[in-house]
Amino acid sequence: MVVFESPVAEALLRMAVEVGFHAVLVEPDETKLLGTPRPHGDSFVHDLTAAGLNEHTDVVLTDHHRPEIGAVLQAALQAETRWIGIVGNPRHEGPHVEALQALGVRPEEIARVHRPIGLNIGSRTPAEIAVATLAGLIADRNDRPGGFDF
Repeated sequence: MVVFESPVAEALLRMAVEVGFHAVLVEPDETKLLGTPRPHGDSFVHDLTAAGLNEHTDVVLTDHHRPEIGAVLQAALQAETRWIGIVGNPRHEGPHVEALQALGVRPEEIARVHRPIGLNIGSRTPAEIAVATLAGLIADRNDRPGGFDF
């Protein structure tokens, strides 16, 4: 699940299909995406819980400035999804921490949210962030460290 329409989301959706993921865009803002064709065969929903979350689901939030991050992450945590991450600068505490604390989410659950996401390749552009994120998810699914360590 790719949450929040953004340039990073578009890159993730394009590439995810090529590496075997079923890509679903979740955009909680119902004023967005109405009637917008999705060119890559992926689907979209406005409600994360309607997307069919389960223990095999990976959830990636592509914007850390949205007011919905607390509610979206809380839903993903409650669904016991396999992996949850949110983009952001590792030098600053993410706003998701405060948002989840305000909702009463326990610290050990908040710790399940990965930030930053992806492999540390120095990515800057949306496409590079998508490559790093997908590589990290593939490494994690295959129980590998990522990088050049074999």
